[in-house]
Amino acid sequence: MSRKILIRFGATEMSAELNDSPTASALFTALPLSARANTWGDEIYFQIPVDRKLDSTAAEVVQAGELGYWPSGRAFCIFFGPTPLSRGDEIRPASAVNVIGKLTGDARAFKAVHDGDLIELEVAR
Repeated sequence: MSRKILIRFGATEMSAELNDSPTASALFTALPLSARANTWGDEIYFQIPVDRKLDSTAAEVVQAGELGYWPSGRAFCIFFGPTPLSRGDEIRPASAVNVIGKLTGDARAFKAVHDGDLIELEVAR
């Protein structure tokens, strides 16, 4: 059963679908959340009140539009392009992340987010 969430920044709102992993379930249970964005290349991340270890969804390279949970930083991540560790066009987080879902819109919209911008996550109605 997939679960839909909304990610909001400024006047922009984008939907996403979480997968059925235990980490995605923990995030869904913690909603709604808001935090100030950190950017790292074409990645946005921020700490959330979820504490999970790497699981069967863990990946060291992800795709544009994928959502992740970074256990090392207890952080929610939105990937939309290369990071400082990427080789070529790949998207490489700082270390492995649990892949917890995917955006349903164009991930490039997140290029408009800057450090310190407010990001809100909530259950889609």
